Amino acid sequence: MLRRRLNRLLGGDERRVDSRTIYVGHRSSSTSEVFIPPKFCDNRIVSSKYTVWNFLPKNLFEQFRRIANFYFLIIFLVQVIVDTPTSPVTSGLPLFFVITVTAIKQGYEDWLRHKADNEVNKYLVTVLEQGRKIRKESEKIKVGDVVEVEEDETFPCDLILLQSSRDDDTCFVTTASLDGESNHKTHYTVPDMEKDLESLNATIECEQPQPDLYKFVGRMHIYKNEQETAVRSLGPENLLLKGATLKNTQKICGVAVYTGMETKMALNYQGKSQKRSAVEKSINAFLLVYLCILVSKALVCTTLKYVWQSKPGQDEPWYNEKTQKEKDTNLYLKMFTDFLSFMVLFNFIIPVSMYVTVEMQKFLGSFFITWDKDFFDPEIKEGALVNTSDLNEELGQVEYVFTDKTGTLTQNNMEFIECCIDGFQYKYRDANSELDGFCVTDGPVNKVQQKAGREREELFLRALCLCHTVQVKESTQQSQGDGLIDQVDGFGVDGEVPHPPQEQRGFIASSPDEVALVKGAMRYGFTFLGLESKTMKILTRNNDVEMYELLHVLNFDPVRRRMSVIVRSKSGDTLLFCKGADSSIFPRVRQEEVERIRMNVERNATEGYRTLCVAYKYLSAEEYAQADAGLREARLALQDREEKLITVYNQVETGMSLIGATAVEDRLQEEAAETMEALQGAGIKVWVLTGDKMETAKSTCYACRLFQRNTELLELTVRTLEDGGKKREKRLKDLLHEYHKKAVQDAPPVKAGVTRTWSSATQDYGFIIDGATLSMVLNSSSESNSSCNKNLFLEICQNCASVLCCRMAPLQKAQIVKMVKNSKGSPITLSIGDGANDVSMILEAHVGIGIKGKEGRQAVRNSDYAIPKLKHLKKLLLAHGHLYYVRIAHLVQYFFYKNLCFILPQFLYQFFCGYSQQPLYDAAYLTMYNICFTSMPILAYSLLEQHICMEVLLDNSTLYREIAKNAMLRWGPFLYWTLLGVFHGLLFFFGVRYLFSNPALQDNGQVFGNWSYGTIVFTVLVFTVTLKLALDTRHWTWINHFVIWGSLAFYMFFSFFWGGIIWPFLKQQRLYFVFANMLSSVSAWLVIILLILLSLLPEILLVVFRKPRGPHTRQKKPVQSSVGGNQSPRSSARPLLMRTFSDESNTVI
Repeated sequence: MLRRRLNRLLGGDERRVDSRTIYVGHRSSSTSEVFIPPKFCDNRIVSSKYTVWNFLPKNLFEQFRRIANFYFLIIFLVQVIVDTPTSPVTSGLPLFFVITVTAIKQGYEDWLRHKADNEVNKYLVTVLEQGRKIRKESEKIKVGDVVEVEEDETFPCDLILLQSSRDDDTCFVTTASLDGESNHKTHYTVPDMEKDLESLNATIECEQPQPDLYKFVGRMHIYKNEQETAVRSLGPENLLLKGATLKNTQKICGVAVYTGMETKMALNYQGKSQKRSAVEKSINAFLLVYLCILVSKALVCTTLKYVWQSKPGQDEPWYNEKTQKEKDTNLYLKMFTDFLSFMVLFNFIIPVSMYVTVEMQKFLGSFFITWDKDFFDPEIKEGALVNTSDLNEELGQVEYVFTDKTGTLTQNNMEFIECCIDGFQYKYRDANSELDGFCVTDGPVNKVQQKAGREREELFLRALCLCHTVQVKESTQQSQGDGLIDQVDGFGVDGEVPHPPQEQRGFIASSPDEVALVKGAMRYGFTFLGLESKTMKILTRNNDVEMYELLHVLNFDPVRRRMSVIVRSKSGDTLLFCKGADSSIFPRVRQEEVERIRMNVERNATEGYRTLCVAYKYLSAEEYAQADAGLREARLALQDREEKLITVYNQVETGMSLIGATAVEDRLQEEAAETMEALQGAGIKVWVLTGDKMETAKSTCYACRLFQRNTELLELTVRTLEDGGKKREKRLKDLLHEYHKKAVQDAPPVKAGVTRTWSSATQDYGFIIDGATLSMVLNSSSESNSSCNKNLFLEICQNCASVLCCRMAPLQKAQIVKMVKNSKGSPITLSIGDGANDVSMILEAHVGIGIKGKEGRQAVRNSDYAIPKLKHLKKLLLAHGHLYYVRIAHLVQYFFYKNLCFILPQFLYQFFCGYSQQPLYDAAYLTMYNICFTSMPILAYSLLEQHICMEVLLDNSTLYREIAKNAMLRWGPFLYWTLLGVFHGLLFFFGVRYLFSNPALQDNGQVFGNWSYGTIVFTVLVFTVTLKLALDTRHWTWINHFVIWGSLAFYMFFSFFWGGIIWPFLKQQRLYFVFANMLSSVSAWLVIILLILLSLLPEILLVVFRKPRGPHTRQKKPVQSSVGGNQSPRSSARPLLMRTFSDESNTVI
């Protein structure tokens, strides 16, 4: 770390400029000047947080930043400094236990990071130095080193590709560890590179390190012998990223441009902003209440002490005269130290061990998600993944789900369905039946019915074969003529293709859409044979091989929503082929051509297909020369390269001719409709946020049952804004007011006990908005308008059953989530998606869920939880989420309850001991109550409890509503638990005091002392709070039995052991033989048993005499459930809050 900082200090120039200069192979461009290599950071990767030297101070500093830990540290210091009634051990030992457990957990996690770092840093790589190959450890690579990487090896740093073993100067890589995309990507060597790297004299000028994986701007200066300098532009296609793996290429050589912590992989390794659950906020609120109770108790006792001592003879009785030092002490100082002493005496009301128990519960509880066999997907051979365990209980509180469409609601498994050429429809369904657009021959389908004319058909098919970035992967078994399946991103070609040799080829593409279109062209007889040395080959229906020189690729980007290629045919014609979304193609073609195609595009979108339009343009020699010069100039720019390229793209892609359109089907995910229906039944609002066009997305929403046939759709899109003939902003405002009146003001009043979220009125409306209109809503010209529009929009959406937002940019998805998240009531939001474009909304929501789909793993890496399929969301929320919330809510309330029971008798005891700060319990009991005697049963409960079995929770989604809006951690349940703690505390103290009114408790006529009194109270306390938990337990396992009865047995054993031996290290042994002596009294036995029964009697009576209201919770019985089903008139949440569960709902007992 220090060395890296020194490097940065010495190489400070690179921080002050926008670019860096790298000398390839550390060779200077000038022979006359002395070469001083610039300083860059080394290639060590450091993901660990601590070192051996800073672990202790850094970890302690981080832990004491937590308010509870800091509070107990202060209490401990007060006990050490001030003469307090209890030993410093009583608060020091629990604090030490909590700090140690947390430090061990964090230390272990960091040790794993160190281990992973060492594996990467000590990995051996090949470096070319002065013509020799030298094996070096990865961490010793320097910027400028020429590195050789072989097939299936991982790139040790960010490299510029100089040389490849492939003839076409390309190489294939997979970036699964970076963005999860398992498909092969093609990278290119620097153009016109010398074969002999030893004689290469070049410098690279490139931008400073930045985290965007898909952006890189640079240029390479190659110095020839005659002082000539050739300049080559460098882009992301030349950059090989650290962490990516070389595939289908024997070896490559590249020069290191970014190393160590400056590589793009390291810059992307950043901790996500810490998300806090609603439960943590409730804990903090409850802690403040108990802190107030603690201060109040200390103030009351301090005040009453001095009131009592003000009476004659009470302050200084004859048997306890004050020393001179006590007489000289300042009265106010004495009052302050007394106040501190009472604070120390009562401080156990704040449960320090609760934090470590909650952390352990979350950490261990998260394993139940990863272990769940229902989440295992045999296709990808993976199960669920938990990236953060801090939000388990938040899964039971979700009110809004924001979902992506492609790859989330749908499979992202593209199949070519049909195309339209000049307005004529061409379908491809089945080779054995006659269909619209085909004539069927005896052989395979390879002849298109010539509706649009042969020339237009072939032009369209050539466009499909040429306008893409697909690569052909040759089979490794080329000698075998049959038995091979064409691998297209993992799936085979459907149907027979009339060119068997091509079946031995597989396609490699970054998008499933592109492969589907190339396959579609194959079915119509045009086969893409591959790209060799900038020459694209296609096989026509007549078995002729046509060759086209690839001049330029105008890459796809989400803003333009199109991509183009410029090619030159053998006859010398220069053509531009362009494909893209209808919204981006239609404005750039002749308008008379649009109408012929638009109807087909809209029909296909309504049927749920993904549509792309295809256009072309002949470029004259002057047009091409201008475009070529513009593109080359833009690609050499170091500043604003992207903007300059887009400007040139837009200039070239104008005045095109529209040929046709394609329709590709993306099937629904397995059980997508059932999952959405279950979520709506649970009272969760589902919003679909997609970049797709409205008609496609709308049909998907109907298929997923988010929109029903009787749903009235409120549409707020560019189309509806233009219908009224008014200015857009005025029309927007009018529509918002109209929809607000319909969906909000005129909606039927909400039934009692049912929130609007679940009322039947919300089932009648669905809302649709597009990206352009959303921008107008959020960014109105005047601020007051913007705020008003935003509020109206939000209210309308919140009163609709489902909302569809189409044509959304990734940033707009995040804006929508943020707007709902920050709305009134701060509802808990969940975002689910599978692609890099969903990352922003996944990070924005309270809970982010990634799907392990085909669009890469970027969403998975940035999510809190990852699941293989959308259908798993149902169980994750309705079963796991429900149980996690109930468990942790009970854990929190129980902790506060048992500590109130513990300290209230101590407070009451002060009224009977002259406020002398005399402890009621022995120091050992004070220390071990939370650590040993009562901690394990509640931990086991909070991990294993199932008050309702998972099958019932999944069958009856309405049960999810009962715990909505933090129902079990509201002030009502908190008050119930607090009053229960007060009742039990009063009963323990005064019940034992009543026993002590008997003058002779032992056979020999002797009376018990104050330590016996405290021990009896403590025994009743430990048994009552443990048996209370046993009564609340509905799902018994051997672990529950072991920890509950084991804790009670351990308490008995410890008490005998602690009081039965004379301990040499104790100055005074208060409990010597007290416990054994106490149990020799029949009266003590009677009172202990009676008080435990009296304390638990209300709970037992409630369970025994309440009428059963349905099948037992443990029975797997079918449960009728409907979204608008009648609820029981009695609030079924109440027994859940009070933890009796005897009438959980009208379906369970």
